[in-house]
Amino acid sequence: MNLPPTGRTTEDLLAEVARLKAHDLPVRGGQVTAYVYDTGRAEVNDAATAAYLEMLEVNCLDPTAFPSVVEMERQVVGAVADQLGGGHGIFTSGGTESIMLAVKAARDASSRTRPNLVLPVTAHPAFHKAAHYLGIEVVAVPVDLETYRVRARDVAAAVGEDTILVVASAPSYPQGVIDPIEEIAAVASAAGVPFHVDACVGGWLLPWLRAAGAEIPPFDLSVPGVTSISCDLHKFGYAPKGASVVLFADPAMRRKAYFASAGWPGYTIINATVQSSRSAGPLGGAWATLQALGREGYVELGRATLEATAKLREGIGAIPGLRVLGTPESSLVAFAGTGIDVFVLADEARARGWFLQPQLSYAGIPANLHITVTGVTLTGVDAMLKVIAESAESARARGPVVLPDGLVELVAELDLESLDDAAFAELAASVGVDLRPGAGQPEMAVVNAVLDALPAASREAVLVRFLSVIYGS
Repeated sequence: MNLPPTGRTTEDLLAEVARLKAHDLPVRGGQVTAYVYDTGRAEVNDAATAAYLEMLEVNCLDPTAFPSVVEMERQVVGAVADQLGGGHGIFTSGGTESIMLAVKAARDASSRTRPNLVLPVTAHPAFHKAAHYLGIEVVAVPVDLETYRVRARDVAAAVGEDTILVVASAPSYPQGVIDPIEEIAAVASAAGVPFHVDACVGGWLLPWLRAAGAEIPPFDLSVPGVTSISCDLHKFGYAPKGASVVLFADPAMRRKAYFASAGWPGYTIINATVQSSRSAGPLGGAWATLQALGREGYVELGRATLEATAKLREGIGAIPGLRVLGTPESSLVAFAGTGIDVFVLADEARARGWFLQPQLSYAGIPANLHITVTGVTLTGVDAMLKVIAESAESARARGPVVLPDGLVELVAELDLESLDDAAFAELAASVGVDLRPGAGQPEMAVVNAVLDALPAASREAVLVRFLSVIYGS
């Protein structure tokens, strides 16, 4: 894009934004079952948007310059701590940053020279990202392939003298099940190792499900041995994107998450987060959302979510060839197929206006589709089940994706670094995945089938090139 010779009007710009968004997935209504969280309450969204805009230009870099940031963060973090067993927190931009800070704090509190993290294979990749950035080894532990939960005894066997942090999930994203937090906390405590509970999804959901009548096991800082926990407010807090909290049981550990630098002649540098300058818009949006919904609003949303999840699990189980994986305690549901290619099913559902999130097979867990049930899902759960049933029937009729002979082996052995983005795009187009500008939205079944057949390292290399081609120069 070249800059226009003169400035454009707001009307013109908003028309252009509308054009650019024409092929985006809808963020309201519940037909997109990942990435977005919808209360179905327009007034809550309006309140969050107004507060977000009011705080948009406030800079969180220096809380002494903008005391509103301090007061809002105290209120937001305090509300989260009140629900999750206390602690001392930091407001962050999302789950990945919350996790990054938890891992940094554990690393900086340790004297290990070759530090490692012990975590289930179902733990979020944000831990791998943190480990990559911070120079830490990951020790991945398999999960039980019936329950999809990690076993405490396997965690205990994996913990060694260089372990600086043990991780478990409440719930894990892939199958929506809660790891045995109390048992793992006992293991970590006995080993003298900090224990982080990743409740990015569940931290602001599970308390309200419990209040609505669900049986939720203890999972937060009230459990002896849990030393930190992450909780996203832009998930089931329904706040605008860019809102999460990480809590530490010990304020000294929170200080290990901070960064300060006095090694230059400029302004004072002290950061609570990975970012330095950052808009207070997300903080304002989160604060307003919590205030607009209140305890009663979240309990009502939890009740609707429980009912929708129960209907969805029962309905999917009644569709021939589909089965729900595990017994999720939360409102995340994953289902696999027998005689049905779930990647084809996802394309069929997309053609009908619904997005179901594909998940690749890994560590003995089959390829599946993932659904995040939110506050708005109940009003459309019957329509969703109808689409899943129709899409499953169409996928069965179409049959599974058939990849050209030798394609997987070719991709696995290919030196992707020797190809420029144009050559990679040509290769993708040759198998029916045209990523070039103007080609439109490709069906993803072929892409997912190729990725599913590759080992993890090759998947990662292909995904990097995929992203590079999409964004271009």
